[in-house]
Amino acid sequence: MALIVQKFGGTSVGSTEKIKAVARRVLGYQQQGNQMVIVLSAMSGETDRLTDFAQDIQKIPNRREMDMLLSTGEQVTIALFAMAVKEAGSDAVSLLGDQVAIRTDDMHTKARIKSIDTAEIKKNLDAGKIVTIAGFQGVTEKGDITTLGRGGSDTTAVALAAALKADACEIFTDVEGVYTTDPNICVKARKIDCISYDEMLELASLGAKVLDIRSVGLAKRYRVPLHVRSTFTENEGTWVIEEDKIMESMLVSGVTYNKNEARITIKHVPDQPGIAAKIFLPISDAGILVDMIIQNTSDSHLTDMTFTVMRSDYARAMEILKNVAREIGAKSVHGDQDIAKISIVGVGMRNHSGIASTMFQILANEGINMEMVSTSEIKVSCVVAEKYTELAVRALHDAFVLDKENMPIEEEF
Repeated sequence: MALIVQKFGGTSVGSTEKIKAVARRVLGYQQQGNQMVIVLSAMSGETDRLTDFAQDIQKIPNRREMDMLLSTGEQVTIALFAMAVKEAGSDAVSLLGDQVAIRTDDMHTKARIKSIDTAEIKKNLDAGKIVTIAGFQGVTEKGDITTLGRGGSDTTAVALAAALKADACEIFTDVEGVYTTDPNICVKARKIDCISYDEMLELASLGAKVLDIRSVGLAKRYRVPLHVRSTFTENEGTWVIEEDKIMESMLVSGVTYNKNEARITIKHVPDQPGIAAKIFLPISDAGILVDMIIQNTSDSHLTDMTFTVMRSDYARAMEILKNVAREIGAKSVHGDQDIAKISIVGVGMRNHSGIASTMFQILANEGINMEMVSTSEIKVSCVVAEKYTELAVRALHDAFVLDKENMPIEEEF
């Protein structure tokens, strides 16, 4: 008998008929002798609908009250799911985040899980019940409801799997797994059977939307085997597991892109100690994430500094930096929102040189200019003009032969 945690996203529970179908599927696992813990998201579109209500009432909604509002979406789905299981002749119990005691910090709308009390879950599992838990939500020490931010249901599922020491955590979604790139851009995209935690972390951070990055980080930390698969088929999906369990790593596992990028350049910055802190501390204090950073070689004790932020943060970042530029004596601030970040990821890069130069040559062959470059052990990222996104993705996917199961590792790489 195994203990399995399964999470179903909004598209999987988008109607009462779909909820009934999920219940039938889960019952099949239970009838095989497994103990089942089910994490559900709100119905597709429900969170956006509730957000629109809030913004009709209050221009900038109070975060505590937003959590109270948004947490109702999952309450609906878990109750309906439990009813569907009971109607099918078995037994289930629905539990909210505060009933389970998923303890979080008090950062409303972006809370982080601190601890989970598993006693109530285990009691119901031992009684033969399917336990269904509201994803995306928790409770502070003071008893306030919190939400975990977009993608938070994935994080809930993995955290529960870790706390319960589950045998597996399955994330059901509307795609069949993790692909070598976006199938909507490249028809040759192939589903990956196994991928390492590190590769999945990079893909998630670089724009792949199949898994929330926090859930992958938790899975790696607690060694939770993750299985990403489709709600609508019985096909095996993609396993996210430890690297040493993957017999043969691809040189490059995937190509990803992110169009939610904007570039900002501060011109003629005084090249002296402490200036970088004066630039980036106000950005950090505003909760704006900075990604790629490039500082030019000093010229006459002046330098240019360029970095990227999320496009949704661009206007706020520009406003902050114009004030900073005046304070530090920089000449000007320029920005560009018409960019995209293209990345290749693969643990095979650790032991093979020349991957970056190969990527650069492929882009050059297509007439695509690289505006910024960033590398790590297992990834290379380039900023290019947004209009070249699809061309760059397809060219890199073809050049690294990602439509094949195992790409031969050539010496010139």
